[in-house]
Amino acid sequence: MVEDEKLQKVLARSGLGSRREMEVAISAGRVKVNGKVAQLGDRVGPRDQVSLDDRPQSLKGAEETARRVIMYNKPEGELCTRKDPEGRRTVFERLPRLKGERWIAIGRLDINTSGLLLFTTDGELANRLMHPSTQIEREYAVRVMGEVKREHVVNMVNGVMLEDGPARFTDVQEFGGEGINSWFHVVIMEGRNREVRRLWDSQGLTVSRLKRVRYGNIFLDKRARAGEWVEMEQSEIDELSTLAGLEHRKAPALTPDEQNRWSRDKQKRRPVRAMKKPPQRTRKPR
Repeated sequence: MVEDEKLQKVLARSGLGSRREMEVAISAGRVKVNGKVAQLGDRVGPRDQVSLDDRPQSLKGAEETARRVIMYNKPEGELCTRKDPEGRRTVFERLPRLKGERWIAIGRLDINTSGLLLFTTDGELANRLMHPSTQIEREYAVRVMGEVKREHVVNMVNGVMLEDGPARFTDVQEFGGEGINSWFHVVIMEGRNREVRRLWDSQGLTVSRLKRVRYGNIFLDKRARAGEWVEMEQSEIDELSTLAGLEHRKAPALTPDEQNRWSRDKQKRRPVRAMKKPPQRTRKPR
């Protein structure tokens, strides 16, 4: 750090969690600056001593922060949380272990939704990609139960009022189906809780299966089967950085110890048997 910055921004950039998670930690009194409990709005510089849960933290400047990104193919039944009081399986249990850093989820998927999840070690990248102002497309394959009429699609594209405000799809494409089930691909610009399901529900239709297949310019592909992760290539990380309005930064090479540890992690975590694949969208997003 070369100048004072917001405390939650520096903590997130140092890989301690997302900016929102750090704001919660500060509000809960878990963060101290120079021995005093921090407050939201505090700023810190390179000489300040910061602790989280009474553990001293080594804060990093923007140029020091590793920007790793992995793609994870989340199966249904996993939670997007670090620990579950009920002992249910979480996505973090399957990720490669890090030393001195932690994975930060770029968005969330509910327990019954599968598909693409991105994780990064760079809290600022995660914050930018999740912030509503960035307007990043999320694409989902959706299996809908019931008769879908043109008026339903028009309503959802024009926008409907949900309990937490207006919502809409920016694109809806039909992909056929069997019986009372039809497949669609839909695009949405934000990540509110269960928003895709609630939009269909507003038309009296039920989503029987939901899978995220794209986040921004990153498509879920065959490199990661259900329950598997793959490290993103430098060109893909650069594309995400451009979307987030951040300068490109070279992803660090794995050390021999990390290579061995990550290899062991992959061998221990066998892929999950996935359900029948939804129809794939072949054309690129507009």
